[in-house]
Amino acid sequence: MGGRFGSVVTAMITAFTAEGELDIAESVRLAKWLQEQGNEGLVIAGTTGEASTMTDPERLALFEAVVGAVTIPVIAGTGSNDTAHSVHLTKEASKLGVAGILAVGPYYNRPSQAGIAAHIKAMAGATSLPVVVYDIPVRTGRKISTANLVTMARDVKNIVGLKDAGGNPGETANVIAQAPADFEVYSGDDGLTLPLLAVGAVGLKGNDETPRFRGR
Repeated sequence: MGGRFGSVVTAMITAFTAEGELDIAESVRLAKWLQEQGNEGLVIAGTTGEASTMTDPERLALFEAVVGAVTIPVIAGTGSNDTAHSVHLTKEASKLGVAGILAVGPYYNRPSQAGIAAHIKAMAGATSLPVVVYDIPVRTGRKISTANLVTMARDVKNIVGLKDAGGNPGETANVIAQAPADFEVYSGDDGLTLPLLAVGAVGLKGNDETPRFRGR
């Protein structure tokens, strides 16, 4: 077990003050602590990080601060339900030293499979960094089909992996079997981590504390 970003990659919460302002200092403190606990990578501004509540300058400042504070890979969540906005954030985040991009399907709008692919491919085309597709239909309202995931993995060189919160290990097994050999799947659902590892996932991008996850 273990992919290009490590085995245990925490989807980090974002710290805010009691007044609702972004607390970069506390977020940096948390990022450092997570690295000290043995986490091998961090996802910043994902679902758990409440990205949709932040302005673009806040999100970019958070990426830059965390990248400067840790030595493990930082994956930047740059997706939104607006393709042009997602492309802009991807371009800007790619200048800040992040190791990869997390590309969620466009939430709320519920586009077709072709629309999802166009959105994610546009994000991938805006960067030379590795891109991890994030499938979380309970939040986006639309599952990314196996065929769509496999096609994107085959056709777009820097689409290198999947954070899978789709809820169906059988479908995950089909993606792993059909995608290129170097396409890496991470569990994005803590409760399904063991079944996903059993079908070939390389690790977890979730919310568990590393020593507990590893049983130490």
